[in-house]
Parts: sequence; C-alpha cells; structure tokens
Amino acid sequence: MAKAKLVFVLLVAALFSISIVMATETQNHLDTNGFGPGSLKSHQCPSQCTRRCSQTQYHKPCMFFCRKCCAKCLCVPPGFYGNKAVCPCYNNWKTKRGGPKCP
Repeated sequence: MAKAKLVFVLLVAALFSISIVMATETQNHLDTNGFGPGSLKSHQCPSQCTRRCSQTQYHKPCMFFCRKCCAKCLCVPPGFYGNKAVCPCYNNWKTKRGGPKCP
C-alpha cells in the first residue's frame, strides 16, 4: 500500500512538472510569434502601421497615432482592429480623457 501511494505521488508530481514545462514553452512561443512587447524595431513601425490602418476611413490620424504608439512600445497588434491585449503598452496608453491613444 505504501509503494502504491509513493508511485501515485511521483506520477502526480511528474504530470505537474510536465504541465509547467509545456505552459512555459507555450508562453515563449506566444511571445516570439512576431507580435508582443518589443517585437519590432523602430524602422518596422511604418510598414506595420500601414497594415494596421489600411482598412480605416481615418487613415491619416490612424497612421499618426499608430506610429507614435509603435515608436514608444515597439509593438503593433495583429489585424486591422482590436487584438490590443497582445501589446500591453499599446493597449494601456490612454489619452488625457482616458480613451485609447493607440488605434
């Protein structure tokens, strides 16, 4: 009975360790998929902002603020709209009135 408990405890510990390793690898993979904080160099901002602002009717202000945000955060979220959680700096920078600064 004692051996069975020991085997069970070791099995649970091994599974727990494997799950932590896999979670860490998944997190590292998410951080290196081309988006996220610091994923860009400053010279990449114009092209990424062109992509981000390509489908808005307010192209000029979108580009202005996107470039400003990218220069500060070195990150532009994927897609044309939303997905800001990928770039916390981009997401959390607010205007004086509390609205989002970055498109």
